[in-house]
Amino acid sequence: MTDTARPTRIRVDLDALSHNLRALRAHAGVPVMGIVKANAYGHGLVPVGLHLQAQGVEQLGVAFLEEGIALRQAGVHLPILVMGGIFGPQAAALIAHDLEITVSSLDKLRQVEAAAEALGRPATVHLKIDTGMERIGVHSYHAGPFIEAAVASRWCRVKGVYSHLACADEPDSPMTARQLERFLDACAHFERIGAPMPLRHLANSGGVLHFPDTHLDMVRPGIALYGVLPDPASRATVALRPALSLVSQVVYFKVVPAGQPVSYGATWAPATDTRVVTVPIGYGDGFPRALSSRGEVLIRGQRHPIVGRICMDQFMVDIGPAGTAYNEDEVVLIGHQGGRGIRCEEVAQAAGTIPYEILVGLNGRIPREYVGGVG
Repeated sequence: MTDTARPTRIRVDLDALSHNLRALRAHAGVPVMGIVKANAYGHGLVPVGLHLQAQGVEQLGVAFLEEGIALRQAGVHLPILVMGGIFGPQAAALIAHDLEITVSSLDKLRQVEAAAEALGRPATVHLKIDTGMERIGVHSYHAGPFIEAAVASRWCRVKGVYSHLACADEPDSPMTARQLERFLDACAHFERIGAPMPLRHLANSGGVLHFPDTHLDMVRPGIALYGVLPDPASRATVALRPALSLVSQVVYFKVVPAGQPVSYGATWAPATDTRVVTVPIGYGDGFPRALSSRGEVLIRGQRHPIVGRICMDQFMVDIGPAGTAYNEDEVVLIGHQGGRGIRCEEVAQAAGTIPYEILVGLNGRIPREYVGGVG
């Protein structure tokens, strides 16, 4: 970090990403589509995409056309599946950038066909089957005509067929077994019409961790790839390493008298004279305001509570009547310091949300730095 750089930063451990990719692939026993949507879950779309490519990941998955284009422009040559619902006018750009397309209805299939024919270039598509998520995709019980039309298409090459699991984060949920049954029944239509079976992929992070029967031909880990469990009910069936740390530094120290409120709304005041430090990160960076007087940080290897309301750009921490801290001391919001740690899952629980929202909420105001990953 340079002398003029912002003291708040995200540190991404590329070696942890490599470890997680190897561990998830070994656990699943099939190829991996690394999901890098939403700025690679806050870790940085292009650096993570390039690193995963260098580590031999078989495919990448994104949500939107723009994410796929950014990866292509950065030099990613791997297959990239755009998983979100597309608009017809986007089809030509998807094909032109050699992006694989999620086709989720007969109408979308026709739009992609028309764009491919106009370009004189076949489109590579994955058929989306809805097995219970009710988001996008043809219902599994209506999939026959959809599959037949896709297989018969002159301008679409069916590379994959997939669905999305709604409850795989919860290992005891019966929903996943029902979705798997529906998906396999829909896939069986390829055999019924004598067509080759495309690549079947179903397992998200929860599926990879908890439901081996969903691994099929490829898995799609998202949050688990970054070393974070998707849900409090999730089981750590794979030894994963968190790849992201969120750190800042003390920028101000003061003694706050007993009874003197701290921050907006005067919602917290100390019972006795105490020492309070200010940290230069706030909800304007995506650090949740819901952690006001609920979250904790590490300073000098000790946990201390966030007090008062988190501001847009700063928050305050009570280090206690005898606490010691100096300007420029490191503050860890997510990560490890002095043998202690604060995990993303813990931060999410304190904020009353899910780890996904914590990670993807950390926005571009926070500089990202990358460690490891050489060789």
